[in-house]
Amino acid sequence: MAAALRRFKPLFDRILVERFTPELKTKGGLLIPEKAQAKVLDATVVAVGSGLRKEDGTFTAMTVGVGDRVLLPEYGGTKVEIEDKEFHLFREGDILAKWEQDS
Repeated sequence: MAAALRRFKPLFDRILVERFTPELKTKGGLLIPEKAQAKVLDATVVAVGSGLRKEDGTFTAMTVGVGDRVLLPEYGGTKVEIEDKEFHLFREGDILAKWEQDS
C-alpha cells in the first residue's frame, strides 16, 4: 500500500486525502444505521501536488503537507481507489481548514 501511494503524485494544487472512518456505535454500544451516520468531514493528507504554476513558471507553495489533518467540504472531491482503499482528491482551494498540532 505504501509503495502505491508513493507512486501516486497529485498534479498542481491537488491534495489526496483519506477520510476518517465514521462512528459505527454509540458510546452506549448501540449500532448506528448507515443512513443515520454523520458524514465524516475530517481527513488526513496522504499526498500533495507541487502547487499552482505562476506566470513566471515558479510554483506557489502548498499550505498543507502530508500527515496534516484537514476539514473537508460536505460535497465535492473525486473518489480514488488505490489497492482497494478509498481516498479522495481535492483542490487545495476546496480545503476548508487545517487542524493545528498541539504544542
